Amino acid sequence: MASRTLGRITRALPAPGLALGAVIGLASAPASAAVWSSCDQWGNTSLNGYTLYNNIWGGGAGAQCVWANSGTNWGVWADHPNTGGIKSYPNAKKVVNKSITSLSSLSSSYNVTVPSAGAYNTSYDVWDTDHDYEIMLWVNYNGAVGALGSYQGNVSLGGHNWNVHKGRVYRSDGTYWDVFSFLRTSDSTSGTVQILPVLKWLKDTKRWMGDETIGDLQFGFEITSSSGGLDFRTNGYSVSGG
Repeated sequence: MASRTLGRITRALPAPGLALGAVIGLASAPASAAVWSSCDQWGNTSLNGYTLYNNIWGGGAGAQCVWANSGTNWGVWADHPNTGGIKSYPNAKKVVNKSITSLSSLSSSYNVTVPSAGAYNTSYDVWDTDHDYEIMLWVNYNGAVGALGSYQGNVSLGGHNWNVHKGRVYRSDGTYWDVFSFLRTSDSTSGTVQILPVLKWLKDTKRWMGDETIGDLQFGFEITSSSGGLDFRTNGYSVSGG
């Protein structure tokens, strides 16, 4: 896989009050009226067991609007400038709230339509309940983006082949969380990821974390730039297991 310029400045938990440019109207919702839409910075709703977030949190962000037909069929129109640093992570979240050892399975299927322009990744973002560990699974990416931390090698897990990176992010109070990024070695717009084998590999094989309780399992688009306005669509998404 070709090397990528580091474009990911990992976020802290969102802080209200981040300044945004003016947000224009919902520019690219589906032809039929969506069940829900929002152009608000922190716009969110719950639909059939999933929580959807517009989630514009990065500095220098532009306009972004999210729409949804359901918690598993949704999309976003984003117009963020061609500058470095992540601007947003619109996503759909499923709460797991089980320890790794108590999970008998955990998997997710995805089907997305993404633009050929811009800088972004389509990724899962998995957190433990204490926010000490963040596990990212990039299924496709484009433009000047790259994983946080240092390259740790290649591994086949959960039905995919990944390049693994390991990094650490410090908070203002001196505490930190570890970030494990798995970048798929070829882009995929649809498939199924067995997530539990990834968690067990981190816990049992690498011993990079303990028997953590997995909290949020998010899936969405981490957008660095999308100048002129680009569409990102989740045609289908599901989480199963427990």
